[in-house]
Amino acid sequence: MILCDTGPLVALIDQDDSFYTRCVTALSTLPAEPLLTTWPCLVEAMYLLWRAGGSPAQEELWGYLADELVVLHTPEAGEWERMRTLMRQYYDAPMDLADASLVVTAERLRLRRIFTLDSHFHAYRIDRTHPFDIVPLR
Repeated sequence: MILCDTGPLVALIDQDDSFYTRCVTALSTLPAEPLLTTWPCLVEAMYLLWRAGGSPAQEELWGYLADELVVLHTPEAGEWERMRTLMRQYYDAPMDLADASLVVTAERLRLRRIFTLDSHFHAYRIDRTHPFDIVPLR
């Protein structure tokens, strides 16, 4: 599975987003499997989609979930505290909850590939050592 950050979730739906074409192109190069996201990313995407296109845009994201094009990682015991630790560690970035949730999910599930537009992921490390394999490349 490939982790998916908020930015691509929004850009794939909002055709007026400046990253729409780039994300659609990048998605076409990825394996035909669901994208894995987290609750904080979903909340953030729903908020941004409301601002971009209202209820119809949000409904499209709900459709991605219903059709299992996007699946959610449910945090396990200890993951919340790890998010807190990461947000402290990367306070100068700053790391938000959505980013922390993705790093923790990568650590928990041993994933390295992430679909993101966020340049912070070039600095974040999985298990303090491994860099992310970022899609789309800049």
